[in-house]
Amino acid sequence: MNGFPRGRTAIVGSATYGIGKAPGLSSMDIAVNASVSALRDANLTPDDVDALYICLPDNFLSGLTFAEYLGIQPKITENNRTGGSAFLTHLASACLALDAGLCDTALIAYGSNQLSGVGKLVTPAGADPYEGPYRPRLPVSAYALAAARHMHDYGTTPEQLAEVAVSARQWANLNPEAYMQGYLSIDDVLQARRVSSPLGVRDCCLVTDGGAAIVVTRADRAKDHASTPVHVLGAAAATFHYNISQMPDLTVTAASESGARAFAQAGYGPEDIDVVELYDAFTINPILFMEDLGFCPKGEGGRYFEGGRTAPGGEMPVNTNGGGLSCVHPGMYGLFTIVEAVRQLAGQADGRQVAGARLALSHGSGGFLSSQVTAILGTEETL
Repeated sequence: MNGFPRGRTAIVGSATYGIGKAPGLSSMDIAVNASVSALRDANLTPDDVDALYICLPDNFLSGLTFAEYLGIQPKITENNRTGGSAFLTHLASACLALDAGLCDTALIAYGSNQLSGVGKLVTPAGADPYEGPYRPRLPVSAYALAAARHMHDYGTTPEQLAEVAVSARQWANLNPEAYMQGYLSIDDVLQARRVSSPLGVRDCCLVTDGGAAIVVTRADRAKDHASTPVHVLGAAAATFHYNISQMPDLTVTAASESGARAFAQAGYGPEDIDVVELYDAFTINPILFMEDLGFCPKGEGGRYFEGGRTAPGGEMPVNTNGGGLSCVHPGMYGLFTIVEAVRQLAGQADGRQVAGARLALSHGSGGFLSSQVTAILGTEETL
């Protein structure tokens, strides 16, 4: 007995809003617009919602603000912050609350006006007394350390990192919503301005506005709200550290634990997954995560991305919306991995649809490779 209510909850609505630039709107405005669209997708209204989960970059009491903005009085208001992984943490919590009968309809939302409001990548870190004196360019320098160590230990090359960015761009070119489109080559990535060695600007996520939302309910109600409910088969979290200087091994993330537990809950393994949606804040991330989640041995992640394996037409589709590298990255990307997984499993991904997708993995990362959360989602036939 693993304690997780396998398949007993399902995602019945999802939406994005304001991807790219949404001038004149606050982060909450963007989150609420995405929420209303997700509820409409599920044939629901705000009045039907009795559990709210939200985490905004510029509002530390956003759970309360969210309830007030929607004009509702929810039974549960959750504002847990673990960085970009928060929304997968919210999903796990919502599934437990729904299964326990504490609520009937959970809304999970995010919004950010980072591009139009601030215009640059922002991190609340930097004041750490041990790292601060070295003036790291956070968050990128933290990930550059991990990339450099992986290169040292396993021979990973800049070209292999570039393959991650090129694969993401090829998917983005199939997605009308993606903010960054156009041809991108390995040489383009390698020749781009360096930001924190060995990472260049094309190894780094976008800075955009954007919001996303999903609606979750119990499986026995799901068919009333979605023609193709997406069931939550497993969801698990793990944390090894916060500051990058305290990471036990720069090449091993807590995804090695969260993934194993999520797969055990779901009753499936990496070999069963049809589509993978990863938090790709930097090109080293998918390399580390594919290793730690069991899709390839440790040290083989760079080679795994060679030859278009994860690009359109490849054997393992990864980040089919274009990811944080080419689709959208409004400060925190985690909820977008769930939305894209839902679209793929519901057959709603249009020109980038992965044929026959039944099982999807969604993975969020928070902090500096710190908080890792993995969810396994499936269609009804996977129950």
